[in-house]
Amino acid sequence: MNEHAILSLSFILLAGMLCQWVAWRVKFPAIIFLLTAGIVAGPVTQWLNPDQLFGELLFPFVSLAVAVILFEGSLTLKIQNIPGLERVIRNLITIGAFITWMITALATRTLLDFSWSVSFLFGALMVVTGPTVIMPLLRTVRPKENVASILQWEGILIDPLGAILAVLVFEFLVSGGVEGGFTAGLLVFGKMILIGMILGAAGGFLFGFLLKKYWIPHYLHNISALALVCVVFAVSNVFEAESGLLSVTIMGIWLANSKGLDLDDILDFKESLSILLISMLFIILAARMNLDAFIELGWPALAVFAVIQFVIRPLSVHLCAVGSKLTMNERHLLSWIAPRGIVAAAISALFAIRLEYLGYQDASRMVPLTFIVIIGTVLLQSATAGPLARILKVAEPENKGFLIVGANAVAQIIAEELKKNGIHTLMTDQNWSSVTEAKLKGLAAYWGNPVSEHAERNLNLMGIGNLLAMSPQVELNALAAQYYRLEFAPSSIFTIRNAQPTAGTEETKAAFKYSGRVLFGDSVTFQDLEQMLHHGAEMKTTQLTEEFTYEDYLKQQGALRVSLFAIDANEVVHVFTAEPDFVPKAGWKIMALAVKQEAQTGTSPE
Repeated sequence: MNEHAILSLSFILLAGMLCQWVAWRVKFPAIIFLLTAGIVAGPVTQWLNPDQLFGELLFPFVSLAVAVILFEGSLTLKIQNIPGLERVIRNLITIGAFITWMITALATRTLLDFSWSVSFLFGALMVVTGPTVIMPLLRTVRPKENVASILQWEGILIDPLGAILAVLVFEFLVSGGVEGGFTAGLLVFGKMILIGMILGAAGGFLFGFLLKKYWIPHYLHNISALALVCVVFAVSNVFEAESGLLSVTIMGIWLANSKGLDLDDILDFKESLSILLISMLFIILAARMNLDAFIELGWPALAVFAVIQFVIRPLSVHLCAVGSKLTMNERHLLSWIAPRGIVAAAISALFAIRLEYLGYQDASRMVPLTFIVIIGTVLLQSATAGPLARILKVAEPENKGFLIVGANAVAQIIAEELKKNGIHTLMTDQNWSSVTEAKLKGLAAYWGNPVSEHAERNLNLMGIGNLLAMSPQVELNALAAQYYRLEFAPSSIFTIRNAQPTAGTEETKAAFKYSGRVLFGDSVTFQDLEQMLHHGAEMKTTQLTEEFTYEDYLKQQGALRVSLFAIDANEVVHVFTAEPDFVPKAGWKIMALAVKQEAQTGTSPE
């Protein structure tokens, strides 16, 4: 028995990571593959039985996992990111939630002949979208900042509020309906809000205070945050059931908007933990589904899904966005994206068990209906939201651009050539004259320290996916590379050498950790490129063909030419390093810095 439990848990972890990897390779939200894995492992093959595996710990585990996911999401909710959109977000989580609740309940009652009680409970469950599905979808769709901010805030705030609404409806039903439940329901609602606000704010204040006083060593920051989140969630639920989600959300928002707190490492840890938990949760809950129950619901269940997707969401968004600065195309995309996720699945399963015990016959049908909406919204929106965002022209450009630390002459000539080839660049420097000179050349440039708090608020990294640290200051380059390692992939951070490498202990002691990949090779330094410019070097872009191959190019490459970038047929830029992980082919272009004398004698085609 123990061996089977260990094997099952190992399978869940491995399957979750494989699903995440496949989703990364095909650029599709992982939720689809996670649900498929859970259905295959559970109802199809009967290999995985979560209720038997976890026993009474199943729903406590699900609840704690959702709390951690909500806290991680709320840590990114900064008030400064939503100027002018506060009213839209407030409307979506109040007016929009009410519209969704009422019309969904009416559709469920009319199309599936559920009792009014269960219909209203199902309508409350459908209010919830949640970060478990929104965040992966946003990473794939990459909508513009207005749309992304609204969806992010709505998804994180609506999770605890939707859960509270569902709990209120449930308590109303359990306490005897209108005769005994209205006053009790109002009392429960007030207690939930009060406890959530007080404990959430207290938890955020306490943890922030401990961090500012340096009373927690750095290596304990992550585990301390996790422990405190779990404690706040549990204590809140002790005072009032299901109030814990609101508490951890308030706690995260408090910390995110506290000044003087460095939460990067905690965010990094929580993001990794959230990916792990999301992967496990979707597989576990999908494995609990009953396929026969899906078939029994029939076409009316699909009609309910259609009403939610094509009627309720567009009506809700367009009403809530009246008078806002959102463009009509942004509103259309918001109208399309509202996938349901873990909270709806977990709460529906929990409430169905309790309501069946109390004699509500329709309660058992509520769970498969919930999963139909989850699967339907996730599949449809994952497959279409990206193309729709591009058609509506509200998608960010692909992250092919370069953030260049330094606006010196070397950085400028590189940025100019990248711009000529259609590659977006953004330069940053603390030297006002260098920044001014770059702007006069038509280059985008930011005046200031690239690792400052002001830069974090004002540097627009839309379309930027790479870092070139090209300052003559080796410490600034290393600092920038480390500062932006959470923003860019490690393979996309490049740093120029400021001196030739030396063998032995001295070189090892001088090396910076997380300083990025070495730009343009070990033998090329910033001073070398400066010298080449001083001797009249210029940037040259060479087209490779079937007749003039990369091997032919290399034969003509002398000491007065340094290859910097290669642009492939898909307009993706590859950076030459000490150990390049690519081989240019026919149809590619090579960007190089070459001294004019060599350019005059060379025969390579331009």
